[in-house]
Amino acid sequence: MIPFLDLKAQYASIKDEIDAAVLNVLGSAQYVLGEEVAAFEREFAAYCGTRHAIAVNTGTSALHLSLLAAGVGPGDEVITVPFTFVATASAICYTGARPVFIDIDPVTFTMDPEKLEASITPRTKAVMPVHLYGQTADMAPIMEMAERYGLAVIEDACQAHGAEYKGRRAGGIGVSGCFSFYPGKNLGACGEGGIVVTNDDAHAHMVRMLRDWGQERRYHHTLKGFNYRMDGIQGAILRVKLRHLERWTEARRQHARRYTELLAGSGRVTTPVELPDRRHVYHIYAVRCGDRDALQRELVAEGVQTGLHYPVPIHLQPAHEDLGYRAGDFPVAEAAAREVLSLPIYPEMTQRQVEQVADAVEQEIHVH
Repeated sequence: MIPFLDLKAQYASIKDEIDAAVLNVLGSAQYVLGEEVAAFEREFAAYCGTRHAIAVNTGTSALHLSLLAAGVGPGDEVITVPFTFVATASAICYTGARPVFIDIDPVTFTMDPEKLEASITPRTKAVMPVHLYGQTADMAPIMEMAERYGLAVIEDACQAHGAEYKGRRAGGIGVSGCFSFYPGKNLGACGEGGIVVTNDDAHAHMVRMLRDWGQERRYHHTLKGFNYRMDGIQGAILRVKLRHLERWTEARRQHARRYTELLAGSGRVTTPVELPDRRHVYHIYAVRCGDRDALQRELVAEGVQTGLHYPVPIHLQPAHEDLGYRAGDFPVAEAAAREVLSLPIYPEMTQRQVEQVADAVEQEIHVH
């Protein structure tokens, strides 16, 4: 069986470093925030090319606090996309604001900037583009439109560690960028974690207070805050993994190039496209297939695990039916949800495994 993801292989490759880092935290007894988290914040900010990074407990918390720091609250609207993980919309709902969806670009699966202006109303406070699967949204027209209307742009970069748009790292383009360190991410914790990066001093100060009970200093609560702190062990683990991230990213990109070569001209699947002004970090290698569910079943029979990201767009989820959208409202997103299939991709994959997966896809093509 070729697994969709192999976290055990990653741990085995850096076991000594991880174990030493964890033991160091246990010895220091700095279990919540502390020096390891502070050091990771400095290092991740440098990696993203931003002045500030504020570590939190999840990527969802990063989105929530970024929205609050941008002044989003009850009665406001935030424009985003329906083809993403549900946390994108949930974070908007947490603030009391309403998610307003627009359709995606059929090539990149990210926000279609041409749909943006028509959805802006007097209640619109922010835009949240999602850098899906490891490739950034088309940020230049989004930023231009946001500037024209005085809107905050908060990047959902939860799948885009190290991705680039016109030479700039994801997360450092809008007022802030939000990352997840869920274990399966390109940079994953051994548990939950997230971070907000920003060049805006006031935004950073607000997020820093909100994550720790709204305190300016201990027991002096300026704001109604949250307990969204990162724990020390995750900070230490992420520092270790950050040192390997570029090497891992290049391995992912190499695997993606090989998949694309092997599946070129395929009669059954369409491979992802990396646009020339972007650096795709391939958190997910998602192909499109008209009979996706059949292909998935066939690959499982061939010993290949796959994933679905995401089979039901948010506007069709029962949890968000109160938003009033219905089937047909976002045809590009709905078609993607029916057709995308995620093939295994992780740094520890061998070239042979990549070839075996591609062969399995091609074999099934010849059967039909």
